[in-house]
Amino acid sequence: MKKLVENEDFYIENGKYVFTEKFLKERGYCCKSGCRHCPYGFKKKTFLNFSDISLHEDKDSKIS
Repeated sequence: MKKLVENEDFYIENGKYVFTEKFLKERGYCCKSGCRHCPYGFKKKTFLNFSDISLHEDKDSKIS
């Protein structure tokens, strides 16, 4: 197995390892983990955060 090279195969951001697109392509498959640099186009589904939704009536809308 090839030894990983920092800043070529990965970098560290906020204490977490982030794989580069180059490394992910060389690995040869998508792990479906939602990698930031996924060359296979996989986007991890995120759940709706209900705290971002306003449940208050819009002052301009009229309900009859």
